[in-house]
Amino acid sequence: MPQIFSPAGDTITRSMLLAAVIAPFLFVALAYALVRSSYVTGQDKVVTQPVPFSHAHHAGQLGIDCRYCHTGVEKAAFVGLPPTETCMTCHSQIWTNASMLAPVRESFVSDKPVSWRRVHVLPDYVYFDHSIHIAKGVGCTTCHGAVDRMPLMLQHAPLTMGWCLDCHRNPSGNLRPQAEVFALNWAPPPDQVKRGHELLAQYGIATDHLTDCSVCHR
Repeated sequence: MPQIFSPAGDTITRSMLLAAVIAPFLFVALAYALVRSSYVTGQDKVVTQPVPFSHAHHAGQLGIDCRYCHTGVEKAAFVGLPPTETCMTCHSQIWTNASMLAPVRESFVSDKPVSWRRVHVLPDYVYFDHSIHIAKGVGCTTCHGAVDRMPLMLQHAPLTMGWCLDCHRNPSGNLRPQAEVFALNWAPPPDQVKRGHELLAQYGIATDHLTDCSVCHR
């Protein structure tokens, strides 16, 4: 019987059939990797601001408490950004002619807020309340990273649903005493497992429902 396909044609056909089988799985794997990549999540990316505000200088070197600028963190869902008057408390006295602070001075004179750009952005369908996390012993650096070592603010965590659920399934590893919530140098002690479970009871955290859909999607 004469050979219909040449050896090369047979190899090409087999390769194409194999590729057709593998391609869907490869596409799904690549799509999954893309969704979790920093290109999509924004993790570790610096957002350009109208003023290059340094948390490393203000929070780290000068030791300014988070609440001095982010006044709503303990009582509101959104932390909020400081009004220009807060900046001018110091900068009406120091660095008064610094060129990089020109937008701050212009904002103060014109009574128009500085157009700061948000670094940590969640989808509109996600409900997040800063105040409840603070009240339950979750510290600033748990989500925002070591801001006292960031010359320019960046998104420390991926802020994906999986990342949030990891904490909601087992929050004890991230819980601190209230006195340490705003401590930028806090690190889990060797007995964090024991302390974390004690804090779960102290804060009255019901872990049975922390992963309910309605907790974050309302």
